[in-house]
Amino acid sequence: MNQLPFPIAPDPEDAAREAGRKLFLGPVDFVKGVVAMSGLPPDDRTEICFAGRSNVGKSSLINALTGRKGLARASNTPGRTQEINYFAAADSHYIVDLPGYGFANAPVSKVQEWQALLKTYLAGRASLRRAFVLVDHRHGIKEVDDEIMTLLDRSAVPFQAVLTKQDKVKAKDREPVLAQVREKLGKHPAAYPEIVVTSSETGDGIATLRAIIATLA
Repeated sequence: MNQLPFPIAPDPEDAAREAGRKLFLGPVDFVKGVVAMSGLPPDDRTEICFAGRSNVGKSSLINALTGRKGLARASNTPGRTQEINYFAAADSHYIVDLPGYGFANAPVSKVQEWQALLKTYLAGRASLRRAFVLVDHRHGIKEVDDEIMTLLDRSAVPFQAVLTKQDKVKAKDREPVLAQVREKLGKHPAAYPEIVVTSSETGDGIATLRAIIATLA
């Protein structure tokens, strides 16, 4: 049997699982919110970022990943994350929460500023090892996701798709969405060839994502 393209990432091996656990077991602290490239911290450690449509669940996933309920601010209001938020994990990683792209409950001029900052960051951060593009498991990849993925292709930034909110999708409805995601990812040369499926509510996929981040150091 031929393996499907972009398979779901397997459970991590014991060593990788333990590395991921230890990375987030120690201090994970908010460093700063950045509104301009000049405010970025020194690029002296491994950096990964989370990108996704407004309300895709970035803040909730970061909270689940770090085991800290209030670290990243979650909101039902699209566009609440208005800046690049930096978190330090141990002494080795920056975890970066990017502004939500797409619809935002804010003036058009402000949204344009966020988008410009997002694009400049993705294209110009030397220490960025991987972008994790969050996709709502209920809806699959939308046009605005494709635009960000194309930007990552052009910027030669490897990215990995992370499906969020698996717990909100009935089992019978998951495969059609996965098929759509795989088809879309196949058009992007910067896409890492595994998908991570997660739920911030149940914890599914969190250990896998921790292990992936830890082994990027």
